[in-house]
Amino acid sequence: MKIKVYLVEDSPTIRDNLIATLEELTSATIIGTAESENEAVVWLTDGNVWDLAIVDLFLKQGTGLGVLSACKQRLPLQKVIVLSNYATAEVRKQCAAQGSDAVFDKSTEIDQLLAYCDHFSQA
Repeated sequence: MKIKVYLVEDSPTIRDNLIATLEELTSATIIGTAESENEAVVWLTDGNVWDLAIVDLFLKQGTGLGVLSACKQRLPLQKVIVLSNYATAEVRKQCAAQGSDAVFDKSTEIDQLLAYCDHFSQA
């Protein structure tokens, strides 16, 4: 089953590479992107249909923590995960407190992210 993924990432290079990787190696379809907290919050909470949001913590405007907080009232089957270069134990704790379903480090846990997407699509 294809999963509808919304990507919140402000770096064009990372965003483009991540889209290509996810669509090639998983059953993900990227249905939209945002570079800022406001843009992401409006889209994710405006009745749009999505399965998985992948959120960076540091954005052009606002933060990924704000996006997580705004998505707390999402449907039970919708998942929000964080993909960051700053996936420390404290950051993981903060993300969990704001409703994150998982946190992955951009530098060292891309394989785990891909496995998460594959598992999610089979659920």
